[in-house]
This record gives sequence, structure tokens and C-alpha cells, in this order.
Amino acid sequence: MKKWITAVSAATLFCSLMSGTVFAFSDVDGDQKEPIMALKDRGIVSGIDGQRYVPMGKVSYGQSINLIVKGLGLNIDNIKFVKKPLASDYFTNIPDDAWYAQAFIIAHLNGLPIPKDIDANGTITREQFADLLIHAIDTKGSFPVVKMLVLLADQDQIDQQAGYSVQRVILHNIMKLGEDRKFYPKQEMSRGEAAVWVFNAIRFIESHQQKPDPQEQVTVTVEKVNDEVNKVILSRGQKPTAGYDIAITGIRFEQEGRAVISYMVTDPKLDSMNAQVVTEPKAETYVSSKYKPVAEPRPSEQK
Repeated sequence: MKKWITAVSAATLFCSLMSGTVFAFSDVDGDQKEPIMALKDRGIVSGIDGQRYVPMGKVSYGQSINLIVKGLGLNIDNIKFVKKPLASDYFTNIPDDAWYAQAFIIAHLNGLPIPKDIDANGTITREQFADLLIHAIDTKGSFPVVKMLVLLADQDQIDQQAGYSVQRVILHNIMKLGEDRKFYPKQEMSRGEAAVWVFNAIRFIESHQQKPDPQEQVTVTVEKVNDEVNKVILSRGQKPTAGYDIAITGIRFEQEGRAVISYMVTDPKLDSMNAQVVTEPKAETYVSSKYKPVAEPRPSEQK
């Protein structure tokens, strides 16, 4: 099972949209073309055959679960089992050898609200798909939700259990309302809509996930003092102004012959006055020549 969210960045996703592919489906166009082709290129969706996707066709419940699990990279890798889980452990109508069985297991163990007696070959409504998709999104972290209520012309037709999820797929721009302000909750989901919603969910998650700052490169220079002692210099390289600093906070000697030198760095505050001169922040210490010095950021300072 491919892990889409952890393996593909938002930049890569949009590069594929711009580049296109010669293997485009002949029956997909308009606003659905780019999302469907982006998912196809990564093996998340496939067509009825090599030429057609049939975007107006109905998507089954089983296909929907597989699409959401695969698209959002849900998994059970961190769960330890006494025995291998089977679909029949959780569902009454899901054969253990069905092609979608594993997806149902993963979805269930990730908290997606799937009825125990669900018919995987049946269709799925828009409100059901929305509820599953929002639950899947929430497994990826906590995301901001605009505190407002979208007034829908058919609000009275929406199941109370799915109401919150319906609001969120709209507020997260996963789907767009038409001019009639109707969600059509009981309408069966189409293959094209399902792909677009999953694509937009992926885009939403990636746009809100914090990416770690790149680790600053600190170089280590060793100067021989005598046969028994070396001077070790840590350098941050050239900086555009004064105010940058580096300080050694400790040394850990390991049995493998390494001297791990921990350090912390500080940068000038935005409102501070610093000389406009190129500097090279350095810190130095002395270590036995028996050890190989290695620099390590202090845990609280790692970026």
C-alpha cells in the first residue's frame, strides 16, 4: 500500500497537474480532468479500461473506501495484532478475500464510521462520502475550521450524523456549492466527484501540514594541539550581519570513539540593531585525540 501523504509533496502534486500525460482518459474534461489525471498518475484511481474513466458513473461503497484509504495514505502500520485482522472480524458482509477487504480493515481501525452490515457493492451518497472523507482527514492531524455555518437550501435533508462533515467539506473547499446552495445529500456519488473530492482533500492536508525547517549546516574543523589533544571548531558559515551566534552546550563521549558535541544557535531578533558586516559565528572546545568529534544540535534547538 502506497503512502501518498507522507511520500508526495504539494509541489510534486501540482507539477504533475501542469505537465499532463499522454495517457489521458478520453471521457474526462473540464474541472475534473486535472485532479483525475493527477490521481491516475500515482495509481490511486484507474479507468474502466485504458481509455475511459466514466466520471458520471456511480462509485460503489467499496470503491469509495479503497479510494479514500489509498488517496489519503491511511494505514495500520503502528498497530500490533495478536493475529492477522480479517474483514469478517468487523463486518458481516465483507468477504475476507474481496479486493477491497484490506481497505475496509484499515478504514475501520482508523475510526471511519462504516456500518457493520454495509453492502460494499452498493452505491454511496454524497453525505456518506463526505462523512468518511472528513473522518479520514482528521487522522492526519488537527486542522483549522472556519467558525461559520454555511446555509444550505436542503439542510433539512441532511442526516444529523453527517451534518458537521458536510459543513467541513464545504468550508475546506473540498467541494463547491452551486448557485442553488444545495448539497444534494442523498444523491449518489459519481466516480468523477469522488476523485475530485479526494484530490482536494489531499491538497487541503498538504497545505496545512507543517514542513520542518531545513537543518542548518554546521561544519566541524579539527586542529591538532599536541599528540593527545585536538581543538575542535564549530562554524555556522558566513552570515550577512552580526548577531548570529553558536554555543557549545555539552560533550558526550561514546564507546564507538565519537565525541558528540551538542550546540545551540541563536539568530538576531527582528527588531535588534546589528552591524551590517559579514561574520562567521564559531565556537570551539578541546577534545582528546582518541575521539572523533561530531556536531549535534541540542534537542530543544533542532529545527
